Amino acid sequence: MTATTAPQTLTDAEIVARAIELQPLIARNAATGEQDRRVVQESIDAMRDAGLFKISVPKRYGGYETSMRTMLDVSAAVAAADGGTSWVVTLVNVCNWLVGIMPEQAQEEVFGADPDAMVSGVLAPTATTRRVDGGWRVTGKWYYNSGSWHATWAVMGIPITDADGNVVDQGAALIPRSDMEFEETWFVAGMRSSGSNCLSADDVFVPEHRVVRVPAAINGDYPTEHTDETLYRSALIPVLALVLVGPQLGMGRAALDLVVSKAANKPISYTFFTSQAESTAIQLQIAEAARLIDTAHLHAYRAAADIDDAAARGDYPDVLTRSRIRSDTGYVAELITRAIDILLYAHGAGSFAEVNPLQRIWRDSATAARHAIVSPAVGYEVYGKALLGVDTPITPMV
Repeated sequence: MTATTAPQTLTDAEIVARAIELQPLIARNAATGEQDRRVVQESIDAMRDAGLFKISVPKRYGGYETSMRTMLDVSAAVAAADGGTSWVVTLVNVCNWLVGIMPEQAQEEVFGADPDAMVSGVLAPTATTRRVDGGWRVTGKWYYNSGSWHATWAVMGIPITDADGNVVDQGAALIPRSDMEFEETWFVAGMRSSGSNCLSADDVFVPEHRVVRVPAAINGDYPTEHTDETLYRSALIPVLALVLVGPQLGMGRAALDLVVSKAANKPISYTFFTSQAESTAIQLQIAEAARLIDTAHLHAYRAAADIDDAAARGDYPDVLTRSRIRSDTGYVAELITRAIDILLYAHGAGSFAEVNPLQRIWRDSATAARHAIVSPAVGYEVYGKALLGVDTPITPMV
């Protein structure tokens, strides 16, 4: 290993505090980012300078190598200012974490060469591969690469083929952004600034050391040589799923804070109330929304503790625990979207004015909550089958 970058010494609380300090800047750039369908470069630069893209980078490369809980808290702090910006932070950090479970040679090529490297990724194997000496030639197109405008590498799903062209496994291939073409395809109602466009590769060589076998990794078999590093012992699918609701936690709090802050001076049209705060109906709605948001945090933090505690012990969570984390992930998304819906009713039609941040929170949260791996119905079925001992899996992603 040739990396010589000094390890970072900030505490997790100090890292989260840095994210909070950037909230005014991120919020100020949010509307422009949505219009341009990419996070404003000023925000990217500020977050990079604050180390927000290093929370899952190994300390060996000057990263913070934190925890699942800290990944949630940083994402939530950024999302309190802008959901799309938080989605980029979230996806870059979890894809940086994926590099951390790869062989040291791959890590060295990414973080050893550039400690500020930013990795995006899509695990769906929408590609074809041809086995060659030392690796594979890869051709494919991968849609919805969040942070595609800013990434320097990408982790892409590929089929693993043998010398005869037969598909024998599934992999995640680490490919330099410079080896791929970019296609602007992200035209959506919410999470517009996430820049989740299409990246494509045409007969690109990917060496063996830059490929992770996904089925093996799902069961905790990672190729990293650094098995003493706690963060990179974390369970694969629980990490990939739970991290996606970190932005939801921040958006839920932001929506609640906004509605509460306006209630004292906002009348209720066509009633005698000159202040929403005086209305029992509004009080009940605010209390219900707050309770749902609090409950979402409790479930997210329990799931994060399941991941972090098992990694600290050097244990890989069993299927039941991993299934519960899938369920908790979906439940967090469901709770936050329900809470925001209640807050929209409480705040009224003014919620949907373009100048009101609440409408962007609503659209961003609703869009992110529909991510396939977050899907509440799938997560609940996975957990229910595990509780009942029904051995008919509906997905390998547990």
